[in-house]
Amino acid sequence: MRINVLLALLIIILCTSPFYSRVTNTELKDDIKRLKQNDENLRHRLDVLEKKIDDLIWFERVGDVAHIDKVFMYGPPLWKEKNPNAQGAGNPTKFWSYVFIPKSIDYNKKYPLIVFPHGGVHGDFSTYYTHIVRELVAQGYIIVAAEYRGSTGYGRGHYEKIDYGGLENEDVYYSRNYMIENYDFVDKNRVGIIGWSHGGMITLFNIFDYPDDYQVAFAGVPVSDVIARMGYKNQSYRDLFEAEYHIGESADDNVNEYRRRSPAWNTHKFKNTPLLIHTNTNDEDVNVLEVEHLIKSLKADGKKFEYEIFQDLPGGHSFDRMDTKTAKEIRLKIYKHLAQYLNPQVKFNSVNDINKAAYFNK
Repeated sequence: MRINVLLALLIIILCTSPFYSRVTNTELKDDIKRLKQNDENLRHRLDVLEKKIDDLIWFERVGDVAHIDKVFMYGPPLWKEKNPNAQGAGNPTKFWSYVFIPKSIDYNKKYPLIVFPHGGVHGDFSTYYTHIVRELVAQGYIIVAAEYRGSTGYGRGHYEKIDYGGLENEDVYYSRNYMIENYDFVDKNRVGIIGWSHGGMITLFNIFDYPDDYQVAFAGVPVSDVIARMGYKNQSYRDLFEAEYHIGESADDNVNEYRRRSPAWNTHKFKNTPLLIHTNTNDEDVNVLEVEHLIKSLKADGKKFEYEIFQDLPGGHSFDRMDTKTAKEIRLKIYKHLAQYLNPQVKFNSVNDINKAAYFNK
């Protein structure tokens, strides 16, 4: 915001100066375009800096209970190549993933894996999830969290690889496979996937497309109907999808493309992965109508799953990710759902177990 204000002031000063009274409108437009370009590039550079700082905070906040790493891996080639004939076009898409390994594990044994895609359009896996990571680690889960294509904090190039509801799902699946291929102590038969918001959407698509590779799933306030989302969000939000490097069309122009990217329109693909869905009626980000559509679609297709619609809980979109007693009680339900199928080393039975994991060493 501060950068945009400075840019606007600079444009006003330039436009009212004697020098600019002698330049043409074309030259002025070119200069403004260059200034906006510089502003955009600076924003991405600041995002990279913020990401590096947050990475250090991970070690500060979780390093006492977990070995933390960032590993470089790849997913499928880009969905849309700027120049299909250019050198390197068609190469795999490279990205980073966080890995958290409990310090308490015995490397001669097998442990369950949690695949944990982050939320947000151009979001990232940040220390926002600190207590949830600590809680999972305390139970003996290994965690992988992919910074899939389109994530923020890795420069403009990675940002513009975004494929919301598309090949980002494959990136997350590839992160699952990476862990099984590279860590002998990861049990390939005890893999769960969890996510909130956009991460909940990726969770759904992963179990839709790879039902045999996940033993359990949790989708919290999941983005479920991108077509409906385009209707109740404003144009600045729609611009993220209509950008040339992304879908490049509006939902009105290509409704089938947005339908392809919507879990509620693909529930026929769901098989039998134990699934728990949570939503909140006062969610200010993912309107409850999206998740209601998902639930109705699953029921119409005769699918078996569990869900809970919470009524106007404080926190809205973040109602069960906060550090309130109510949020912890809800997370306890999630952890019991996961433990039923993943059999972790430690099983939480109370909110007190969660508090110990959040604030104390093992």
